[in-house]
Amino acid sequence: MQLTQFTDIGLRVLMYVAHRQDGELTRLAELSDKFQLSHNHLVKVVNRLIKLGWIASTRGRNGGIELAVDAQALSLATIVRELEGDFPLVDCHKNHCVLESACNLIGILDRGLNHFYDYLDNYYLSDLVQPPTAQLISKLQLV
Repeated sequence: MQLTQFTDIGLRVLMYVAHRQDGELTRLAELSDKFQLSHNHLVKVVNRLIKLGWIASTRGRNGGIELAVDAQALSLATIVRELEGDFPLVDCHKNHCVLESACNLIGILDRGLNHFYDYLDNYYLSDLVQPPTAQLISKLQLV
């Protein structure tokens, strides 16, 4: 399994803003520069994070984004589920698989995916910004 680029960017944005001090705003140009991301793609991800209520946005010359939730309350499983969407690992209907009516694969993969999310439920956004990641984000923010 591989997470989408959308989820990857979403996780990095959340980690970066979670590491900021309360009230300290992050500009999208800063994120785009620090993570070498397309501004257009970053805007799409940030808009989704805003719609989910995890990021707050302030418009204007001195505007930017900040974390809108408690990093200790937002589980990694919730983040990944929301950003990845609720799609099966294998879409038997899309590919018109001849094994579909009697195949064990989808059930096994679904159980594996559920175990994956159960494991991620043990971690929170606050866990992602602990050392040594915290030091690296601090260095990025200083440059």
